[in-house]
Amino acid sequence: MMALRGSLTFICARLPLFYGFRRQIGLLMLLLHTVNMVGAQIRYSIPEEMKKGSVIGNVAQDLGLDLKRLRSGRARIVTGENIHYTELKTDKGILVVKERIDREELCGDETPCSFSFEVILESPMELHRVTVEVLDINDHAPSFPNRDKHIKLEISESAAVGVQFPLQSAEDLDVGQNALQDYILSPNDYFLLKQHANPNGGKYVNMVLQKPLDRELHPHLSLKLIAVDGGTPQRSGTVNIDVTVLDVNDNAPTFNQSVYKASVMENTMKGTTIISVNATDADSGSNGLITYSLSKTKGSAANVFSVDEITGIVSVSGQIDYEKDRKYEVRVDAKDQGGLTGTSTIIFDVLDVNDNSPVINIMSFLSPVSEEALPGTTIAILNIKDADSEKNGQIKCSIDGKLPFKIESSLTNYYNLISDQHFDRESVSEYNITITATDMGSPPLSSSTKLHLKISDVNDNAPLFNTNSYSAYITENNSPGATIFAVSARDSDWNQNARVSYLLEETQVSGSPVSTYVSLNSETGVLSALCSFDYEQIKQLQLVVKAQDGGSPPLSSNVTVKILIQDQNDNPPQVLYPVQTGGSLVAEMVPRSADVGYLVTKVVAVDVDSGQNAWLSYKLQKATDRALFEVGLQNGEIRTIRQVTDKDVVKQRLSVIVEDNGQPSRSATVIVNVVVADSFPEVLSEFTDFTQDKEYNDNLTFYLVLALAVVSFLFITCLVVIISVKIYRWRQSRIMFHSNLPVIPYYPPRYSDTLGTGTLQHVYNYEVCRTTDSRKSDCKSGGAGSQNVLIMDPSSTGTMQRIQSEKSILDEPDSPLEVS
Repeated sequence: MMALRGSLTFICARLPLFYGFRRQIGLLMLLLHTVNMVGAQIRYSIPEEMKKGSVIGNVAQDLGLDLKRLRSGRARIVTGENIHYTELKTDKGILVVKERIDREELCGDETPCSFSFEVILESPMELHRVTVEVLDINDHAPSFPNRDKHIKLEISESAAVGVQFPLQSAEDLDVGQNALQDYILSPNDYFLLKQHANPNGGKYVNMVLQKPLDRELHPHLSLKLIAVDGGTPQRSGTVNIDVTVLDVNDNAPTFNQSVYKASVMENTMKGTTIISVNATDADSGSNGLITYSLSKTKGSAANVFSVDEITGIVSVSGQIDYEKDRKYEVRVDAKDQGGLTGTSTIIFDVLDVNDNSPVINIMSFLSPVSEEALPGTTIAILNIKDADSEKNGQIKCSIDGKLPFKIESSLTNYYNLISDQHFDRESVSEYNITITATDMGSPPLSSSTKLHLKISDVNDNAPLFNTNSYSAYITENNSPGATIFAVSARDSDWNQNARVSYLLEETQVSGSPVSTYVSLNSETGVLSALCSFDYEQIKQLQLVVKAQDGGSPPLSSNVTVKILIQDQNDNPPQVLYPVQTGGSLVAEMVPRSADVGYLVTKVVAVDVDSGQNAWLSYKLQKATDRALFEVGLQNGEIRTIRQVTDKDVVKQRLSVIVEDNGQPSRSATVIVNVVVADSFPEVLSEFTDFTQDKEYNDNLTFYLVLALAVVSFLFITCLVVIISVKIYRWRQSRIMFHSNLPVIPYYPPRYSDTLGTGTLQHVYNYEVCRTTDSRKSDCKSGGAGSQNVLIMDPSSTGTMQRIQSEKSILDEPDSPLEVS
């Protein structure tokens, strides 16, 4: 209110003569103290012609804002009408005059005269409209359009009393009380004035003859016409009227209409006929010839229209623009040759054409915007105007394409671009927004503008692996530091939020932390071995890898990695049967009556490796007679391949090699001793040959004596042999128990002569039993038979033969067979 009081003081200082018009001053004070604050709008009233820097009003006080808010919000005047006239002083919160304001130049004859603009503040955004009404002061005197200040009239002396002579109207640029108010004619005996009001409120005057003219007495009359306004101080304008009295022309032209009305489209081309006027004159001859003309009128109408002086056809001669002038008023004169003139008025209503496209101005634009911004966030403020009127000036604003935005109207001609959905930068990182403004004209005109909006990232996505679990393979006996596998996770966020690091979750493998077996590169996700793996000890590792991004707070996800140890052929086959000892030699007995396919024995071997590295094959490497025996490639069974004859050597020595299927393959060799004999004496004689190489005398008596001695000795030593075997098997089991070699259970099949030509004299049934927490395996045999096994001890000085049943030799129930 201080600013308004200052404005009132300013007006009073400029208008010292207002003391005589206290009522008018009171009304002016009431007007100046009226401020509209409806809908964040302020209205100020100031007189025109104020000095530069004069205070218009205190914006901060009227808006209820403090100066700190104006400065922090970067308050400024944005697009509005004639904003160059004002300036906002944010340091004081006042609105001042920036340059001289001329009401007549700004508004012409329109009342009231005002201009508007908007004040915008940011953070948060605020928009306020300010309207400044410019009050008129009496700074223009009425003036007549004649440059020489003379009006020349030619009046016939026969003019009748009461004839009216139109006079040129004066023009006063002021409005209201300061506008033209009255005409005064200098005192004379012949004429008086009669004033008329135009439909638009203007005034024009006719000079009325009140006394007949007498050319002989007064051929010329000189009068003065004075136009005065109602301002204080009062101003006036004067024009001289020179009357020439003509002889005998007593009828003036008369129009058939006192007022003509016509409509014209804006942008009508020059030369287009609009209307035709018609006037008649009752005189004859030259006094009845009429010429038409347009009188000089206020404004630009005289430059827009023209009339044919003969036909009275009015046509367009200039540019018509609805946005500049919406109505034209033209006075047309019909003048006869005697100097009499008739007058009519033509009122042209200008029809609007949709010839202006909407104009889009971006007042404020927020970019980038966070992807976590809520729907309803204001992205931009737009000012859109269309200079056309009515439907041609009504605007419909839209967004091209299906985008998560909408347009809302705020103040008049202002639109807000608002988000309509939640953003997801990972789906759409930026938007090209095309805003189109279309008016309602026919055809409609439109204009568009483009906004490039970027979405800033928020850490809302955890790293993701390609799968829920990985399987990796590494061959045993690897080098420490060897690369095993590389995990990879991707994060759809951006920059630091998408930077992934890898961590190894601490788990236990065989009672030890997994970090003692493998290491993980936090940047690349590469898993490396820290030690050399042994398939026979650890067959797989299962670990958990966590991928964590660099956001705040960080997000993470886990994946299971299973590392499978692949076997290498690093263990040779182990022969379980026949048992190789450094002492006695075990021989298998084959009767001479054995037919083809007779099962001599079976080589049993195992390989602690796995897969094809444990696939065993058996081959006969060496043999005393290769034509007599063969070894099964897959099962290790030793069979005869032909009929045993008397010519075959009693003592047969076979060397069997056991190979695995690894690359390269590994093997083990076992020696199998076979005795070909049908009776015990033969076994005895050949057994002696096994233990020593001695020449015998062919003397039959010697052999009989020797045989008797041997039989006697055998009976005596039989018990000793049995006890020795028991002790030997017990020692063998202890050795195998302390051995580190793993034992794989093996179950030999029931052997029989499948060809039907012969069988072993007894059937072998083997059962190997092993507990999960013991290295011992118990070997049990089935029913006893009479198959003989010959055991030879080459270190003894004599020959010992022991014939035991299968039950007593191989299948003692209390004698476990340990395999290491």
